[in-house]
Amino acid sequence: MTFQVWGWRKEASQVLAWVADAEGGRGTAMRRRTPATKDPTAVERANLLNMAKLSIKGLIESALSFGRTLDSDYPPLQQFFVVMEHCLKHGLKVRKSFLSYNKTIWGPLELVEKLYPEAEEIGASVRDLPGLKTPLGRARAWLRLALMQKKMADYLRCLIIQRDLLSEFYEYHALMMEEEGAVIVGLLVGLNVIDANLCVKGEDLDSQVGVIDFSMYLKNEEDIGNKERNVQIAAILDQKNYVEELNRQLNSTVSSLHSRVDSLEKSNTKLIEELAIAKNNIIKLQEENHQLRSENKLILMKTQQHLEVTKVDVETELQTYKHSRQGLDEMYNEARRQLRDESQLRQDVENELAVQVSMKHEIELAMKLLEKDIHEKQDTLIGLRQQLEEVKAINIEMYQKLQGSEDGLKEKNEIIARLEEKTSKITAAMRQLEQSDNDLLTQTRTIAMSLVKCASSDTQDQYKLVKDISF
Repeated sequence: MTFQVWGWRKEASQVLAWVADAEGGRGTAMRRRTPATKDPTAVERANLLNMAKLSIKGLIESALSFGRTLDSDYPPLQQFFVVMEHCLKHGLKVRKSFLSYNKTIWGPLELVEKLYPEAEEIGASVRDLPGLKTPLGRARAWLRLALMQKKMADYLRCLIIQRDLLSEFYEYHALMMEEEGAVIVGLLVGLNVIDANLCVKGEDLDSQVGVIDFSMYLKNEEDIGNKERNVQIAAILDQKNYVEELNRQLNSTVSSLHSRVDSLEKSNTKLIEELAIAKNNIIKLQEENHQLRSENKLILMKTQQHLEVTKVDVETELQTYKHSRQGLDEMYNEARRQLRDESQLRQDVENELAVQVSMKHEIELAMKLLEKDIHEKQDTLIGLRQQLEEVKAINIEMYQKLQGSEDGLKEKNEIIARLEEKTSKITAAMRQLEQSDNDLLTQTRTIAMSLVKCASSDTQDQYKLVKDISF
């Protein structure tokens, strides 16, 4: 299984400076404390810490000078994995099994999956790798995949935080249980600038022997100067690549902005058209409202005039009532009834006006729905016309086929008529033959009868002759 992990080279200078600070800061503090404690485990931790610093720093410097992508055969990378294996093995508890003692780093690394959910994928990938038979081989594959994913520092940081869980696998004086483990995890962050392309699937990780090669870390001043120059050149190349990448991204953003401006212009034109249509609709509605108001005013004027006329009639009737008091109650009741009828009429007219306005709105909605329905029916009519044309074409084809079949049927009828004539002739011939056979049978019967008679007469004559001879 091959993974390709990439990173930015411009982080290299920051990481190298941070590594130098770590070497000058906490490293010196550890070196100051180690002679005072005189503890062999502390000395081991300090030595492993120094080796981890040298390995990580050498790997970063050589990777930046050699190239960004590293493979499995790169010696500094192999030494880094050996040093990390020694660091993880320090202070590891021995687990007794039924047949032997088991001391492996796969147990704490497998614990990372429970603490860091994103590590489940790498654990499943390691378990699915063919050819890995030992826990140590799975642990080595796990380290390689974590480096390719640039998550080794994150995974180990989650591990060293949970010291109560680590105490099941490590002794109390182990490197992973002390502050040296936190320092190493901090140094591992610098490896994010390195790209690694490691083929874990075909590599024999079970039988490798992890021996630290100290000759790689013995350097002279000329090599250091050359590497510094290489680092500077790499930084310049990184800046150039960064500027090119930034220019490419800016070009892509400009093109995307142009496309967005075009789409916004199109949407703006559509909105302007919709706004003009809405304004026209508003103007039409205002005109209709004005017409309705004018109609309402006319109706009100007519009702007022009618009321005035009725009032005049009532007044005249009252005057007549004053002059003639006969039928005063009937006239008064009639006037009140007429007034009530007129007011009811006015109320009915107003209600009818409101109903007409609402009906007009409903008619408008119904017109819109009818227009929509008409468009849909037009679409269906177009589809039905197409279907009708297809049916016409099919009918024409069927008619042509029917004509062809009728011609064939006529020919077959003619053939049948000829065959019937032939059969009638054959039946007549058969009847003639049967008649001739009957005649022949009657003739043969008569001949046979005559022969029988002749034979009987001959026998009688012979009998008489024989009888005469005997006498």
